[in-house]
Amino acid sequence: MKKRRMPFWRSFKFKYKLTIINENTLEEVVGIHVSKLNGVSVLLTAFLIIFLVTSVIIIWTPLRNYLPGYMNTEVRSQIVNNALRADSLQLALMRQNQYILNIQDILSGKVKADSVGSIDSLTTARAEELIGRSPQEEEFRKKYEEQERYNLNTVGKDQAVAGLVFYRPTRGVMSNNFSPDRRHFGVDITANPHESIVATLDGTVILSTYTASYGYVMQIQHSQNLVSVYKHCGTMLKQEGDRVKGGEVIALISEKNNEGEAQPHLHFEMWKNGNPINPEKYIVF
Repeated sequence: MKKRRMPFWRSFKFKYKLTIINENTLEEVVGIHVSKLNGVSVLLTAFLIIFLVTSVIIIWTPLRNYLPGYMNTEVRSQIVNNALRADSLQLALMRQNQYILNIQDILSGKVKADSVGSIDSLTTARAEELIGRSPQEEEFRKKYEEQERYNLNTVGKDQAVAGLVFYRPTRGVMSNNFSPDRRHFGVDITANPHESIVATLDGTVILSTYTASYGYVMQIQHSQNLVSVYKHCGTMLKQEGDRVKGGEVIALISEKNNEGEAQPHLHFEMWKNGNPINPEKYIVF
């Protein structure tokens, strides 16, 4: 006669007796009634406890810095500083190698010392010797230089600031113009989160602080009594008293601004002798 199978759920809940018997006396020592449902429940509970303990350890210990999205601001600033320092060292090494090669050319007689205005001027000549220019390249370079002529932000002597070359403070789209009538003494540049903010000129950081209205704010004192102001910054990479070069990264765009707008932006101002000036006259945004 064929044995009938129990329904699945009934079989799943069916209890078995687990017995431990003394081998010598055949006396029952322990008897436990268990089922498949009990076993699955115990396993799920164990996995849940292990998951919770692991999560607590990761969240409340430095291990979270090794997970994507848990990197804190200090570690991110160190990474950015190290990357910038590595780029600077690589550039310095390349210039040093070029300097040594230029000296070797002079000592070997390939270049007459009287014909050299400066050692660094040989770098361009060496590059021209290594790779010849094709007619297509010449045409492309001419067009590129013609376009860049209008992108160089050199201020003429007839302007409020004379003889300075300004760097664009960040990459983005200008979303709000300079308008003193509306008490908007700068321009707004909409940019991606964590985009680099660079110093527009060489100078010294005179203010690096946090405000409730504008978030992180930085001010840099430049020559000719010129001050540049950077508002709604995110991560600050420079402190008060630091010397900065034009084009050097000083901060990063925040993930969100303090004005409740969805897209973060940089508010950039320029002041001359205590009066606001229009950055659009000197910088191509």
